[in-house]
Amino acid sequence: MKNSVYKQILTLTLLGVCGPAAAQDYPNRTLRMVVPFAPGGASDFVARVLQPRMTELLKQQVVVDNRAGASGNIGVEVAAKSNADGYTFLLGNVGTMAINANIYTKFPVKPLADLMPVTQVVDVSGCLVTHPTLPVKTVKEFIAYLKANPGKLNYGSPAPSSANNLEMLMFMMATGTQAQQVAYKGGAGPAMIGLLGNEVQAMFVTFSSAVTYVKSGRVRMLAAVSPERIPALPDVPTMREQGLDMVVGSWQGIYVPKGTPGTVVKKLFAVGHETMTHPEVMKRMADSGVSIVTSKTQEDFAKFWKSEHERFAKIIRDAKIPTE
Repeated sequence: MKNSVYKQILTLTLLGVCGPAAAQDYPNRTLRMVVPFAPGGASDFVARVLQPRMTELLKQQVVVDNRAGASGNIGVEVAAKSNADGYTFLLGNVGTMAINANIYTKFPVKPLADLMPVTQVVDVSGCLVTHPTLPVKTVKEFIAYLKANPGKLNYGSPAPSSANNLEMLMFMMATGTQAQQVAYKGGAGPAMIGLLGNEVQAMFVTFSSAVTYVKSGRVRMLAAVSPERIPALPDVPTMREQGLDMVVGSWQGIYVPKGTPGTVVKKLFAVGHETMTHPEVMKRMADSGVSIVTSKTQEDFAKFWKSEHERFAKIIRDAKIPTE
């Protein structure tokens, strides 16, 4: 009996010693950045830009792990249920971290409770794009076309709960128009492929997901859904310039499982900030219309995250989107 007690005390003592020591040695092996969407979308783009610099700063390989499915919930669950040691972290965005929790109320993972915010890293402006064969070149012409053809145009989005779909619903409510949603799996990448193939004729999407195709003439951008014009495509007017007060962005940030040691969180916070000041990172982001936005503190990011959660809860209620 005494030996058993001694063993338990020894085990607890070793855990107490090894826990902080392990955090101080962090990192000493490969890290995994979970991206809850398929390759081709804004989240994957941002992750691929961050990965080389984070690898350099952490002095350990950072591997991008795309875990698409269920509107991003699969990747969120993978990250939330990983060991809380900092070796797995999530690149979450407005959809997975502020919208989904208000839609998928029965989903076992609750981001606000099961994940810890580290820092925001970017804000990706949205845009309205159409297939070039659609006979419209401005938002006004697009609205007129929709009113002349109610419910006949198909628009693409990753899922009913995605920011892309919410933007189109907000647009249709504001303009009194109708169109049919075609939902794609795996994020904005597959939906953009659908637009390129003329399976759908329009969509709201992140600027970074569309800019290359716009420059090559394969997609037409009618408006940037941002406060100001985006330098990467300065000739594209904003939605506000065309009469609609609509500004929606897709912010992204780093998250870790709840219970991750504070020293590890601080390390990732510092690395996240330093990564975003690297000239190559800044250039690639700017060229794709992505704004670098970092949180002043971890607490500031937590407050912002909560406010976004509440903002989209209201939007979802107003749009009468059913919960699951």
